Order: sequence, then structure tokens, then C-alpha cells
Amino acid sequence: MSMLAATAAAMLLAASPGANSDSVADRLAATGGFLVGNAHRCGIATDRVVRAGQTIRELIAAAATDSDEQQAATERFAKFFMATAVPDKGEDKLVASCDIVTSEFQKFENHKVAAAAGKPGDQAKTATGSTPRAKFRLGDGE
Repeated sequence: MSMLAATAAAMLLAASPGANSDSVADRLAATGGFLVGNAHRCGIATDRVVRAGQTIRELIAAAATDSDEQQAATERFAKFFMATAVPDKGEDKLVASCDIVTSEFQKFENHKVAAAAGKPGDQAKTATGSTPRAKFRLGDGE
């Protein structure tokens, strides 16, 4: 089944009645659950899937405005995970391509979060990356 069809199915699930898809936490939950569930289905190593799930839970907690929103988003994550990790069997069922899922999962794993730079032993990261600082000050040459 094509990735377009799988994405359409996910969007229908995300837009289901009663879902509060307006908040960032809910969008993170839906997208994260879809990615992590499909990663599990595609056979990506369990420790990697668990680590990604924990990262998404932390993102949900950071994005939620209160504990009720966090709880609702966590439940939404679980629903998406279960719907995609163990899809119903059958030829007419929509599933995402494992090649695309693996590629997107690797992009997620390789994404560096700026807040992680504050951990002991890590070097500070700047918006310019590893580019050396300019050898002049704004007041130079005036």
C-alpha cells in the first residue's frame, strides 16, 4: 500500500470526532504514535523504538499546557501506536512502507534537540553550528 494511503488513514484517525487535534501535544502524540508504531511493525530494534517513544512522551509533556492535556495526548499516542504497530491483517488494509518508515525513523533519531546541549559533558551548540565566531565586534570599523 502506498505511503499516501497510509498517511490518509492516519489523518482520518487524527481527525476523528472527540479528538482535540488543535493542540501541539495532540499533534505530537498522533504523529509520534504513527511513526513509533510503524517502526515497531517494521522490525526496528525494540530499544530504539522504546527510546523514541520516551522522547515523544517528553515532548508531549513539554508541549502540554496542563496534566489533563498531557494525559489526553498520552492516550492518543497509545491509540496511534496500537493502530499502526499491530494492524489488522488483510490485503485491503492500509500500512506504511517500511522503507519510508525506517528512513523517517532514522531522521527522528538523528535530530538533535538544542536543550540536550545543557547536559554535563556536552559541548554547547549554537545556531551557527560549528562555524567559528566572527573576528570582529559590531562596533569595529565605526
